[in-house]
Amino acid sequence: MRSFLLASLGIIAMLSSPVQAQTPDATEGDAVFSDFAFGSGEKLSEINIHYTSLGTPRRDKNGNITNAVMILHGTGGTGKQFFQPQFANELFGPGQVLDTARYFIILPDNIGHGQSSKPSDGLRMAFPKYDYDDMVTAQYRLVTEKLGIKKLKLILGTSMGCMHAFVWATRYPDAVEKLAPFACLPVEIAGQNRMWRKLSMDAIKADPAWQEGNYTSPPLAGLRAAASLSMIAGANPLALQAQFPSREAAEKYTDEAFQRIALRNDANDIIYQLDSSRTYNPWPNLEKIRTPMLWINSADDFINPSNYGITELATKRMPTAKFILVPASSETKGHGTHTWAKFWKDDLARLLAQ
Repeated sequence: MRSFLLASLGIIAMLSSPVQAQTPDATEGDAVFSDFAFGSGEKLSEINIHYTSLGTPRRDKNGNITNAVMILHGTGGTGKQFFQPQFANELFGPGQVLDTARYFIILPDNIGHGQSSKPSDGLRMAFPKYDYDDMVTAQYRLVTEKLGIKKLKLILGTSMGCMHAFVWATRYPDAVEKLAPFACLPVEIAGQNRMWRKLSMDAIKADPAWQEGNYTSPPLAGLRAAASLSMIAGANPLALQAQFPSREAAEKYTDEAFQRIALRNDANDIIYQLDSSRTYNPWPNLEKIRTPMLWINSADDFINPSNYGITELATKRMPTAKFILVPASSETKGHGTHTWAKFWKDDLARLLAQ
């Protein structure tokens, strides 16, 4: 089932537009890895990573693929979220920044998401306790073992995918030419960020209907509380005030949003998705990053506030990184600004042209 976080973690505006972009020649595939070992010490005899690809691989005289781009989704998302018009229509068409006639684009569903292996497939809370390192390991194996790519042209990551890009920069620096992490900070998930995640997980677990993950009907009270936290965390207050200027309008919108998302989720998947960031912390290794990087956050991002001073300290330690803060306006989308390409596509074009 499609996770509620697609609607609540800063991508509310994406789902309010049901029309997808016309994206030709999309191909879907699966990479199955046997005896997959997780950082927790747990193992699965088989794990599946589903992916969608656009375009055609190009090879040099030695047979190496030279035009591969991987785009990584956020918490609760899937690779197909990038087919939304505000992303795809701005990037994938003829002559655009990521023209699919020029680039081979890979859109994976990460562990715990979409059509990849996840708790709701049957193991529920017995599913291995994956984290971001496990997810990046699976991405790396997808790229190198399944698709035979030695070096990616670009990794563009949004939200959780932004954090995955920082993990790639420190773990697999020779496997990618350029990085574009959007909407994250390269620090441990702590403070307010960890708190709203934990409150969301606790709300689901506190619902008697959850039954330690073995529920027979969705724990709707817990899911509603978690969705409430996520909707507030992902929103742009300035835009919400402009779009819903009265109490009636605001309440009508929230009621309609819950009607759309309440039954699209699996409670155990959500718990795992929110908790998978628990070990993320590239901060001690920022000096090791030498990959050219375009790092973009937005000033209206509640999840990654711009006034922490973290971005200023981090960029001093990463000489190949350029940081851009998108100013807040009634047009920006809070945390979800990362998937509205009109705000940053020109900067991405400059990165690729370097």
